[in-house]
Amino acid sequence: MIQKSILVIFLFLGVSLFSQSLEKQIKSKVSVLENLVEKLELKKIDNYKEKLALNTVDIFRKFAKWDENNIDENTKLYKKVTIYKKKAAEMATNLPDFEKKDMLLLLDESIQNANELLTGEIFRKKYIRPNWHKIAIKENTLVNGNRPVFLSDYTWKPGTNQLDKYFGELDVFLISPSQVKNKKGEITPQTIKKIKESYSQKAGFVFVSQKNIPKWTLTEFGEEFGEIQGKPFTKYDIDNPGARILMSNLFKGTVPFLRDKKFTQLGYMLTNEPRWANYTDGKKKVWFRQDVSNYTIKKFEIWLQKRHKTIAQLNSLWKTNLVNFSEIEKLLPVDLSERGTPKWYDWTTFNEERVIDWFQFLKAELLKNDPKAKVHLKIMPSIFTDNNADAGIDLEALTELSDINGNDIAAHYNNIKPKKIHSDWDKKYVFGWRELFMGYDFLKSIKPNQINFNSESHLLSGSHTRDLNMNPKYVRATYWVAHLLGLNASQTWYWPRQNDGSLRRNLTDGYAGSNNQQPRVTFELENTLIDLNTFSEEVTAFQNQRKPIRIFYSKTAAKQKGDYMDGIFDVYERLNFEGISLGFATKNIIKKQDKANWDVILIYNTEHVTETEFEAVQQYLDEGGSVIMDKNSFKSNEYGEPLKSLESKSNNLFILNSLEEMQLKALSFLRSKKALPEIVVTEKTDSDFKTCTWRSIKTAHGRNLLSIINLGKNKVQLEVSFSNKESKPVCKDLINGIPASSTPVLKPYEVYFVEVSEK
Repeated sequence: MIQKSILVIFLFLGVSLFSQSLEKQIKSKVSVLENLVEKLELKKIDNYKEKLALNTVDIFRKFAKWDENNIDENTKLYKKVTIYKKKAAEMATNLPDFEKKDMLLLLDESIQNANELLTGEIFRKKYIRPNWHKIAIKENTLVNGNRPVFLSDYTWKPGTNQLDKYFGELDVFLISPSQVKNKKGEITPQTIKKIKESYSQKAGFVFVSQKNIPKWTLTEFGEEFGEIQGKPFTKYDIDNPGARILMSNLFKGTVPFLRDKKFTQLGYMLTNEPRWANYTDGKKKVWFRQDVSNYTIKKFEIWLQKRHKTIAQLNSLWKTNLVNFSEIEKLLPVDLSERGTPKWYDWTTFNEERVIDWFQFLKAELLKNDPKAKVHLKIMPSIFTDNNADAGIDLEALTELSDINGNDIAAHYNNIKPKKIHSDWDKKYVFGWRELFMGYDFLKSIKPNQINFNSESHLLSGSHTRDLNMNPKYVRATYWVAHLLGLNASQTWYWPRQNDGSLRRNLTDGYAGSNNQQPRVTFELENTLIDLNTFSEEVTAFQNQRKPIRIFYSKTAAKQKGDYMDGIFDVYERLNFEGISLGFATKNIIKKQDKANWDVILIYNTEHVTETEFEAVQQYLDEGGSVIMDKNSFKSNEYGEPLKSLESKSNNLFILNSLEEMQLKALSFLRSKKALPEIVVTEKTDSDFKTCTWRSIKTAHGRNLLSIINLGKNKVQLEVSFSNKESKPVCKDLINGIPASSTPVLKPYEVYFVEVSEK
């Protein structure tokens, strides 16, 4: 026993001495880098990235110190994570040294870059940091002076000079129903005091929390007011008349004091992750399911009567024998097994329309008190991309209602769910990109002239995706492509640490294995934003690329067919590696937008459409628009009743048998329209599928720019060429200012950003 105790003591001393050795190495390398920063300064070479590295190391040294003294606390948190719980104690013990080793890697990389800058091996454009006090919105761009800028911050990050300078200065002000004192609408004095004392002149937004309601509402509006919710973040019944009284009074009492504040610039976020799931799934648990109130049921009865006129007509359609519309309640809730039926369609459509009506009311009340206010919602686009059964969320309609394209789009580095659920992305790709790519292309198609604000970015991590050994190149890949697709501002999830490294209470569920334990990951996000802002004009040009191919999206088919979005993704995936900026078409997009913005619409896997969707496409054809369609689409209406066939008077409707035929036809069609890129990227691989997604543009000054990202699991040999010229291209690495190969080999996650010219 004594020998065992001695062994433990020696092991502890060994770890302690090793840790001290790491700390000495860090101090030594910090000194080296500080010296190089001074040399860069003397040579007038931009050294902002090196200062960022030093700042990151300084922050994480505090974090590592706290972790050394709080192994038990970190052990408990690792135990909460499925993939870590069996080795939680070991990971907590090793965490401080892991962080220190990561700091050393960061310092080594920064020292190497600094030396290469000093010797002229690489070059760097001067970085102009965005001035958060002087940000303006110009249509779909954030600008600082005359230059586009991209803003980035973290959710829950403490506001200090050290953190703000390098990791974002976003100002967020929260208002909540709990701040309404009584039915008269009086606002709590501390709320008014806080607003009046908020002198910040930095860009920000107002977070309208729907999570807390005052106790008096349960007396005034009934106990059910707080029991019927839009889980998890709307904690009251939106159909109860009291909801409108409550929110009208909140806006009336707060917005007049907020309206001239700089931090309202990025709008009022009307709610956090809205969702109203009411359906059942047999005996299975439905995520955040909630019953509805009698107010909702009464609205549904009125909605059905207006739509179907008589109970006999409803009975015929639903195959029921109801005596009158008031008997509808006994048929609710709908079950997932009823998907594809008239009943399912009616309920899910009504559920979306009542939610749209609610947000229309909130926006109207807000504008009464601030006519210049912009609104957005933090909508999870996974509801769209993953074909959610019924969340009450119509992403298109709510984006049309918004003045800023709000979202909390995610990417998926891994999956830590107890039972691994995925869309087979990890068979071909190194990360899950479906939501990221399709989400931003959909938002950009709906409202191309508005900024995209990801107010809770899960590109880094989330509840079910994080990895302590995350490759920092993943960070660059996701944030790079997100901005090329249209992202303008983001608030990344998340920063749960206090300044000394301690954890903020109640913010620890997503902490273990996240960015606040990874110095290089944290550095790389800001490093990527520096490059994006350095080349902000070029990146903005990529954002504004014309989208010549539009994939048709039918919310009707999405409601009625459980695998609808899998089919839409199949189309998207086939075209996402052909150098084409992709977009979407819906009934509203076709009717409201200039059809010269695209060349062809692809329709696939879309059996069910409404008469109005059918008519929009038919009118598009009649006006000379071109459609490529599979033979199984546009067969029936929302209730399964047969539709007539689309007609073509100008030989502009192409009905094909397979997805491969549709892909080839779309590409040949663009070729005939001279709408394919001037640059061509060819993958030299034996694989039967491509993994390098790329886009090229020609700037107003005639420069050809090319961005490529390898989404695959293996390195890929590429060849860059011109589509219509014999000459061999010359490529220049824009970020490092040096020649680049026109036949690069890209590793997984790797970003290749070059200017291409003739030899």
